[in-house]
Amino acid sequence: MATHLVWFRNDLRITDNLALNAACQDPQARVIALFIATPKQWAAHDMAPRQAAFLQQNLQLLQSALAAKSIALHYHQCDDFQDAVIWLDNFCQQQQVDALFYNQQYELNERRRDEALAVRLNSGANGRNITCHRFHDSLLLPPGSVLTGNNEMYKVFTPFRRAFIQRLLMSDNACVPAPIARDNMAAATSFPPLLFDYPQQPVDPILFPAGEDAALQRLRSFCREQVQDYHQQRDFPAVSGTSCLSPYLALGVLSPRQCFNRLRAECPAGLENPDSGAFTWLNELIWREFYCHLLVAYPRLCQHHPFIGWTDAVIWNHSELQLTAWQQGRTGYPIVDAAMRQLNETGWMHNRLRMISASFFG
Repeated sequence: MATHLVWFRNDLRITDNLALNAACQDPQARVIALFIATPKQWAAHDMAPRQAAFLQQNLQLLQSALAAKSIALHYHQCDDFQDAVIWLDNFCQQQQVDALFYNQQYELNERRRDEALAVRLNSGANGRNITCHRFHDSLLLPPGSVLTGNNEMYKVFTPFRRAFIQRLLMSDNACVPAPIARDNMAAATSFPPLLFDYPQQPVDPILFPAGEDAALQRLRSFCREQVQDYHQQRDFPAVSGTSCLSPYLALGVLSPRQCFNRLRAECPAGLENPDSGAFTWLNELIWREFYCHLLVAYPRLCQHHPFIGWTDAVIWNHSELQLTAWQQGRTGYPIVDAAMRQLNETGWMHNRLRMISASFFG
């Protein structure tokens, strides 16, 4: 009997998860799952304590959801990606894994980690060749699929959006279902809760309830009740006019395909009207795609280098006092201070306020 391992990273859901769906296609295969925590890697990239808490909450719910499908979610903690590659190779040998399934991540460190792992697993160094199955799951269209006539990545958003939408409407973006319960292994309910060693700060359960059920409910409510007015209300921070779905998309508790298909189902005509709320929200989803495509096309963006080269010569203000005042919402500029206080209090900031406070900082 073959053993399939699903490596969860930023895709913490069982519905519309391409790697999980593919791993479960063989009804006779033994399917197990894994999450690897890398606290030192997180700290090096300044993961917020609230994000860590939200990650842990969603992991625990994912573990329960997988257990209901008779899939065990294993857990391991190590320092960084390099240690993760070594440990995962050994784990695959111990579990007699035949195939590893995972969804692509596009940041440079993550891509290097995956490349090193694939070489290691395919080399048979531990006595077993393991096939890696990778999927473009966290984007509507994979990087490199939307290019200029010169076969180059777009550098300006508007022409990218036009080409992106044209290709998107010709692509298959159907969501895949959650797997059915496995009948070839016992229910995986005996694993302890997933607890990792990283500072955490509570997340307001009303503002951001954990789990994919909560995320899907928020998506449905937004597309049915709010998106029609999104283009008129999204720029007013005092109005609850945005989707508040960014934390779920960041951890993969929700997929962009789920967003697109729900939007298309609720507002089919709006997607063709640039002046509609539906089109404006789709535009925001495409901005997310644009940045990920740029990360792959220009890896230097992951290495603290600017997109526009001459901006490297900008002389920054290095005042620690002014930085602290900005961080704590004490600049004396009310809208900037309100934005930073909202972030400090809730862990989330309204999109328009993000632009204002970031521009003020720059």
